[in-house]
Amino acid sequence: MFDKNTYIQRRAELKKLVGKGIIVLFGNNEAPCNYPANCYAPMRQDSSFLYYFGQHRDGLVGVIDIDNDEEWIFGDDIDVEDIVWMGFTPSVSDLAAEVGVNKTAPMSHLTSYIKHQTSHIHFLPPYRHDTKIQIMDLLGIHPSRQKEAASVELIHAVVKMRATKEPQEIAAIDRACDVGYAMHTTAQLLIKPGVTERFVGGQVDGIARSIANGTSFATIFSQHGEIMHGNPSDAKLEAGRLALCDAGCELDDYCSDHTRTMPVTGKFDQRQLEIYSIVEACHDYVLEVAKPGVKYKDVHFAVCRMMTERLKELGLMRGDTEEAVRAGAHAMFLPHGLGHMMGMDVHDMEGLGQIYVGFDEETRPDLEQFGTNCLRMGRTLEEGFVVTDEPGIYFIPALIDEWKANGHCKEFINFDKLETYKDFGGIRIEDDVLITSDGCRFLGSKRIPYHPQELEEFMANNKK
Repeated sequence: MFDKNTYIQRRAELKKLVGKGIIVLFGNNEAPCNYPANCYAPMRQDSSFLYYFGQHRDGLVGVIDIDNDEEWIFGDDIDVEDIVWMGFTPSVSDLAAEVGVNKTAPMSHLTSYIKHQTSHIHFLPPYRHDTKIQIMDLLGIHPSRQKEAASVELIHAVVKMRATKEPQEIAAIDRACDVGYAMHTTAQLLIKPGVTERFVGGQVDGIARSIANGTSFATIFSQHGEIMHGNPSDAKLEAGRLALCDAGCELDDYCSDHTRTMPVTGKFDQRQLEIYSIVEACHDYVLEVAKPGVKYKDVHFAVCRMMTERLKELGLMRGDTEEAVRAGAHAMFLPHGLGHMMGMDVHDMEGLGQIYVGFDEETRPDLEQFGTNCLRMGRTLEEGFVVTDEPGIYFIPALIDEWKANGHCKEFINFDKLETYKDFGGIRIEDDVLITSDGCRFLGSKRIPYHPQELEEFMANNKK
């Protein structure tokens, strides 16, 4: 939690941006796993509630009455039976005072409060079923209609504020990225033939749980780097393969998100190095061109052109580069976008709608072309934005077979040579980038090794 004035100032700014009406921000409730009780695992608070009201406790709703200049937190105090199991918890009024809110009431009063309002009620798109039920009880809007009924004015205001990170937020992300360094270097030192994916992935998770608040998303660790969300399996690491680790932590309510791809034996072979060097160059190119006023969509396609040129040198692609990228041929190798917003959520504010978060009036998404339809971030960059830089090259056998059978982009792809890469896997390199006044910088005080020679030396010299 930041100081009280942070939340007071944020709510004041939100009032100005929305202009009129009543803003209702729902905090999260406890979420059972496979039984209704024993929900004592740390609860993940709703990020927008946390941004404006700062409290992590479950069962709270924040209300900002713009017209009457009132702020409320609704919630029930914890009784002694809960205290027996969970320990002391401050009263709702004490929690409210910590963030500069002077009006509180039990949750049962929220219904009558809302029913007596004539002003427009602003709420964000809900993503949890219990919140959807709560909205239906309060406003009579069926869950199937709540996404379209959510306040666009409120969405725009929240995105505007949360997209530009305050100095204290940047410091928190820097700290989270330093934990990311510990997570990924642990993986780099554990990797060797015979160790299971699950073991390495579990150790990475353990670092996040030991020195942070846990992982910021489910850790991806797999020898099948061509699978975007490859969960760790019981498969043993094999000599000659690559292992991809995509992992991050959550610390002080902010996230990190890094990816590294490593040779299981600690040494790249020539074919691996050729592909890896292309991804490395694309990753580093972002640092040269990402700055305020530049569209991240343009950075994405500049990376796609660079990748296409380099793949042509290896004989995997051919033809005119501009035409190839325009046709989407590069998506055979890079079927996702260059990156996404990051902050309190690893895909920051994604629940508010990617069209509002990753795009603006000038830059709109293209949902028709394969690969381009997965571009999460295309808007014009501004100072204070935090985005991920995560190019990759993947050899996906099912995709190769489908495009080859259909003749899709055959004028730009050498399918005969591509067949010989079906056993390759995939490579991704990812870091978190802060847009500064005149350019950008990586976040975190330490850089997880990724340049080939540096990575090989680190893995060789630091293993016990």
